[in-house]
Amino acid sequence: MQRFPPLTYLFVFFLSISSSIFEVAVSEEGFCSAPSSVINGGNSRGLYWKVSNPTLAPVHLEDLPGFTRSVYRRDHALITPESHVLSPLPEWKNTLGAHLITPAMGSHFVMYIAKMQDSSRSALPPVDVERFIFVVDGAVTLSNGSENSHNLMVDSYAYLPPNFQHSIDSGASATLVVFERRYSYLGDYLPELTIGSTDKHQLLEIPGEIFELRKLLPTSTAYDFNIHIMDFQPGEFLNVKEVHYNQHGLLLLEGQGIYRLGDSWYPVQAGDAIWMAPFVPQWYAALGKSRTRYLLYKDVNRNPL
Repeated sequence: MQRFPPLTYLFVFFLSISSSIFEVAVSEEGFCSAPSSVINGGNSRGLYWKVSNPTLAPVHLEDLPGFTRSVYRRDHALITPESHVLSPLPEWKNTLGAHLITPAMGSHFVMYIAKMQDSSRSALPPVDVERFIFVVDGAVTLSNGSENSHNLMVDSYAYLPPNFQHSIDSGASATLVVFERRYSYLGDYLPELTIGSTDKHQLLEIPGEIFELRKLLPTSTAYDFNIHIMDFQPGEFLNVKEVHYNQHGLLLLEGQGIYRLGDSWYPVQAGDAIWMAPFVPQWYAALGKSRTRYLLYKDVNRNPL
């Protein structure tokens, strides 16, 4: 029997390991391979298709029981799609919802996903509660109790002031992200019904930053929160490492990147939701080969006292 020097055995061992890794990397279902649905997806899908049809887990972790990227901390939370628990939204018709941010976390607002089905209709929010809806999939009709109605498509939105009579109807499946909070009255100021779409807003100047910013609501005193649309090209990042009294609720609409929250760093992708409490350090950098776009809630125009 032929004997080999110890170094030869070591070389043969590493060669076999390298060969195995290569086979996994090039296999269709391997560690480094993207799902065929991602490779062949093309551009035929809707603008925010990944929000309604997210990648729940990397391919090599699909069979790992209990795996989730979701995290809840005292001053922040990352809620990822594999953690969504859908249930009928109270008083809504044919609609399932997943509440992603609520006061149980420490927030003063709620953020939820509403999945409307055939012949579905919204309910009214509680007394003195304002509502903002943003369409991420499908189309809905907003009616205000009179003959006025508005058709809202993907990338369209509506702000409904507190105690504003309205209904949101859908004849087919549609997905909304909804923000609600108890309105903070200030003097005689009152907000108004606001309807629009992202592409109708001009980019705003943001000295010292390179990302693109749009504000969907008026910046006047009557409004106690605003919704920002923020776009980052691959490799772009926030210049300011923000620490402030405002709260945030965020939904990643497109792309992927790294989010710093407190002392932790989280890989994030389209479909992920984030809650940021007051004064949590926060920072974002875009990765990948395509644009990052996220929708961001921010309370404004009120004294923190």
